[in-house]
Amino acid sequence: MAPHDTDGNTTAGEADEPSRARRRAARYVVPVTVMGVAAATIGLVPALADSGDPDLPEITAAQLIEKIAKSDVEQLSGTVKITTDLGLPDLGGLESSLASGAMSQGEDDGSAADPATRLTALASGTHTLRVATDGPERQKLSLLEDAAEYSLIHNGKDVWGYDSESNEVYHGTVDEPVGKAEEERPPATPKDFAEEALKSVDDTTSVTVDGTAQVAGRDAYKLVIKPEQPGSTVGAISVAVDHRTGMPLKFTLTPAAGGAAVVDVGFTKVSFDKPAASTFDFTPPKGAKVTEEGDLDKGGRPEHEPEKDLGKGPDGMTMLGEGWTTVATFDTGGAGLPAGGFLDSLGDKVKGDFGTGTVFSTRLINALVTEDGTVYAGAVTKQALVKAAEEAK
Repeated sequence: MAPHDTDGNTTAGEADEPSRARRRAARYVVPVTVMGVAAATIGLVPALADSGDPDLPEITAAQLIEKIAKSDVEQLSGTVKITTDLGLPDLGGLESSLASGAMSQGEDDGSAADPATRLTALASGTHTLRVATDGPERQKLSLLEDAAEYSLIHNGKDVWGYDSESNEVYHGTVDEPVGKAEEERPPATPKDFAEEALKSVDDTTSVTVDGTAQVAGRDAYKLVIKPEQPGSTVGAISVAVDHRTGMPLKFTLTPAAGGAAVVDVGFTKVSFDKPAASTFDFTPPKGAKVTEEGDLDKGGRPEHEPEKDLGKGPDGMTMLGEGWTTVATFDTGGAGLPAGGFLDSLGDKVKGDFGTGTVFSTRLINALVTEDGTVYAGAVTKQALVKAAEEAK
C-alpha cells in the first residue's frame, strides 16, 4: 500500500489453473467482495446530488486508496443505473435483431434465461438493476425492462436465471463460494472498475482527491485518476468513495476526446442492512420451461473449453508497450478482412511497416486488423496503434 502523501497526489511508486466450477461462477455471479451482483460488462450512473458538496475531513489520495482496499462490505441492497456509450457504429437494427434471435432460439439451442445471453445487453445503452448481496453465497441481480424482468440468483450452490417474458428458467450450480473466482471474470461494478483502474496507476499517472460529492444520499470523496502519457484515449477516471465504508459508489470514465462518459457506474439507492433471506429464494413458476446448464452444453452452446488462464485472452496474445498505452496483439491464424467487405467498410484503411490494414474505432478502444490477420487493440489513439504495430515488425 502506498505511503501517505502530503499533497493529495500519488503515483505507482507509492500506491503500489481455474476449475470448471470457478469458471461457471465467474460467468454468472458477482463475488460479495465486489458488492454482490454482476453484469457481463459495463456501466452505472446516478447523478451527483445538487444539495452541495458534503463537508468531510481532509484525506490524501494514498489514504483514500487504502480506504478502498480495506472496504469489507458483505451485505447490501440497492438500485443501480447502467449506461455505456462506446460509440459503436449504427448497424441499422442488426445488433438488436441478433440479440432477439439469440433469446428466442429453439429448444435444443439455448435458453432465454441463460445469463451468458441475457447479461450481454448491459454492454450498451441504459439499464436499471436491483441488486442484493448477503455474504459470499447469496447474491441477486434483477434487470428491469419495460414490461418484463430478468433475475439472476445465486443461493448456496444453486444459480438460477429467470426470464419473466418467456417464462423460462436456467439452473446451474457452483461448487465453491463465488468470491474465490473474483479475479477470473470481467469488471462489472463500481468497485471492480475502481480496482482495475488502480492497477494501471504508475509513474505515468496522476491520482488526486478532487473534493466531495453525494451519491445515492451518501457522502463520498472523489478520487480522480488521469493518464499523463500521450496516446491514451482515456481522459480521466472519477471514483466516488463512500466515506464511511470505503466502498466505491460511482465510477465514471471520460474519453480524452471529450463528450459524454464512456462508462458510468453507480448506485441510485443503496442500503448496507442485511437483506431478507427470502430475497434469495427461488422456485420455478408453474409451467416454466427449465433448462439445466448441462443441457446447454449438449445443445447449441459449445462445451466448456479446456483448462486455461481466462485472464490472458486468446492464445498467443502478447502485450506491447506499458502503462496507459499498452497494446494487445494476437494472430487470428487467418487472412485479414476481405477487401470491400461490409466489416471492412466500417473502418479506416491504414498502411505501415506491417503492410495494410483496417482500424476499427470506438470512443475508447481502437483495433487494427492487418492483411495477414494480426490484431492490435488498446485504449490508444489510432496514431499510437499504428505506431505500435510498426514497431512490432
